[in-house]
Amino acid sequence: MLMRHIYIETYGCSANQSHSEVMMGLLKDSGYKIAKNPKDSDVIILNTCIVKEPTEKRMFYRIRYIRERYPDKKLIVAGCMPAGEYELLRKIEPYASVIGPKSSLKVVECVKKTLSGHRAVYLDENKDLLCQPKLRFNSFINIVEISHGCLGNCAYCIVKKAKGHLKSYPIEDIVKDIKLSLKNGCKEIWLTSQDCGCYGLDIGVTLIDLLKEIEKIPEFFKVRIGMSNPNYILPVLDDLLECYKSDRIYKFLHIPVQSGSDNILKAMNRHYFSEDFKQIVAKFRKNIPNVTIWTDIIVGFPGETDKDFKEIIKLIKETKPDFVNVSKFGVRPGTEAEKMEKVDSETIKKRSRKLSDLIDKISLEKNKEWIGKKCKILVTVRGKKKNQYIGRNESYKSVLIETEKNILGKIVTVKVTGARKSHIIGEII
Repeated sequence: MLMRHIYIETYGCSANQSHSEVMMGLLKDSGYKIAKNPKDSDVIILNTCIVKEPTEKRMFYRIRYIRERYPDKKLIVAGCMPAGEYELLRKIEPYASVIGPKSSLKVVECVKKTLSGHRAVYLDENKDLLCQPKLRFNSFINIVEISHGCLGNCAYCIVKKAKGHLKSYPIEDIVKDIKLSLKNGCKEIWLTSQDCGCYGLDIGVTLIDLLKEIEKIPEFFKVRIGMSNPNYILPVLDDLLECYKSDRIYKFLHIPVQSGSDNILKAMNRHYFSEDFKQIVAKFRKNIPNVTIWTDIIVGFPGETDKDFKEIIKLIKETKPDFVNVSKFGVRPGTEAEKMEKVDSETIKKRSRKLSDLIDKISLEKNKEWIGKKCKILVTVRGKKKNQYIGRNESYKSVLIETEKNILGKIVTVKVTGARKSHIIGEII
């Protein structure tokens, strides 16, 4: 039998990474070879993201490039683009097979049909990917998708169109997946979903229930809890703080606020106020020493005035997040925001630059607070240069160290000697 080679290229969130890992695992188990580059493959799979307008444009550019550069290769477009922008994708690339984010388990069947000359379409299987074979990008990290879809209906978001309503996966299946990955050598678990905060609300459990069951697993590992929206954290805040006191959980909170203006939050259909975000951050800082706070801001949402933008600046100055993902507003087709009156692009650019400069300054200040401190880090990644390694400390701060020893998968104690806006620098002691 002729050995067929499959190349998978992945964009977007950690859930997308997990889907690619499962697709590669299933293909490998079915006798396919995973290619390291597209030129050595028979089939190219693009696992796409369309959450932002620039990202979507990049996806279409990549599809066109692959068609021009590799006209003899079979193409499968996977991820959110087939589900969220199906008709547009058909116009751009009418011959590619497609696999939506709910249908990743159909990858082997899709590849077989595609190789036989047929155009395969899989969009609505809605099966979870837990406890499936995986070919991981990082052998020490298990990305566990705990749910699919969300309960929100944000005015700017196209992802709901692609992923649909919340579907939480059973706690026992998630725990089983974690245990299996630990047997395979994983030491860091990423709990991921579109919104971890609303996990379980469709099946009568909560994120707290899940974390309590994960805590019972006896083996050593660290847990990173993924993005959670403020309106779902607030009702369980005290219980969540108790969970965070476990040595197992990274002291890391990703809580997207999106704006500091309540008027804009209302227009976004976000279902919380800026004060809710402040309250959550304040309580975490009071109860969880050295907690790292990440958030997201959209600059230039329709209707955002100079006053609204000043409230964003004020919020960031007051709460001082360790990191902020700043997005310039871009129209997503089929959303409520598409119909709203837009802020001009030059104003958005100016506001984005001003906010980014502030954030860079705060991020550096927060990282400098670690200089002189000692901390333990779990090392999971090699650095770009020889003898460089990257690990995470208890607060999920990225720590760059140098050593001639192979310390991948090890816990080492370091003293922090320097800081950059994106990471801290340490020496092994």
